[in-house]
Amino acid sequence: MKKFNPNKNIIITLIVVIVVVTIISLTAAHRANNGKNNLGQSAVNDSVGFVDKVIGFPAKVIGSGVSSISTLFNTYDENERLKERIDGYGELSIQNDNLKKENEALKKELALNETLGNYEKVTATVVTRSPDMWQDLLIVDRGSNDGIEPNMAVLAQKGLIGRVIEVNATSSKVELLSSKNQNSNHFPVQINSEKGDSYGLLKSYDDKAGTLVVSQLVGDMDIKEGDIVQTSGLGQNSPANLPVGVVQKIKPDSYGLDREVYVKPYAEMYSIPVVTIIKRLAGAGE
Repeated sequence: MKKFNPNKNIIITLIVVIVVVTIISLTAAHRANNGKNNLGQSAVNDSVGFVDKVIGFPAKVIGSGVSSISTLFNTYDENERLKERIDGYGELSIQNDNLKKENEALKKELALNETLGNYEKVTATVVTRSPDMWQDLLIVDRGSNDGIEPNMAVLAQKGLIGRVIEVNATSSKVELLSSKNQNSNHFPVQINSEKGDSYGLLKSYDDKAGTLVVSQLVGDMDIKEGDIVQTSGLGQNSPANLPVGVVQKIKPDSYGLDREVYVKPYAEMYSIPVVTIIKRLAGAGE
């Protein structure tokens, strides 16, 4: 039987006591230092933290890069959508402006038509106006199918602008008063002054002043600025009393033998979206 060795047991007991005391001391010291790690623990923790940073850094960089690229694409797509919306707003704004202009033109044409109750008339839309013939001609969307005939007077906004010179089935060509055609059939007009009416021929247009020129005046009535100018109907190629404009100035002609009357037209010759064609006096025969 193996004999009990008391010295060995004493040594083991002492080792256990020393280990326990050491652990208790370390724990107490850790608490006394407000939870601060000792040198060994700090070294271990720093090593673990460093390794974590080394391993985690590429992942963080890649993740950040992917996020940035995704954000960039999202921003680009959003910018494109905003540009499309802005372009759409621009188109809507232009359409809105055009509709407003067309609406105003129609209102003016309606007001003009209300003053022409004694005439049979047709409203037409301008469909073509060639740049090289801007001051001379325009094409409207009414023709022989609508009863339009050559030499019919054409008005726009508030007054006379020209006459029909060519008619097709669904369209007509209108020669404007601003035309430089010296052979065109000009309008006979009357100037209403306080002391009586003067008669003349409306046959030219002053580009710089934007005025119609009446010449070949009959009579010596005193004509003043602001006098009303209308068609006279004496030439039998246009109705009488169609509004033309107002007198702006009077001066001798180039020979000093006659007077020339410069007339500011009621109608704007450069902006004509809608016109009114005068067919005949209401109730007149065919």
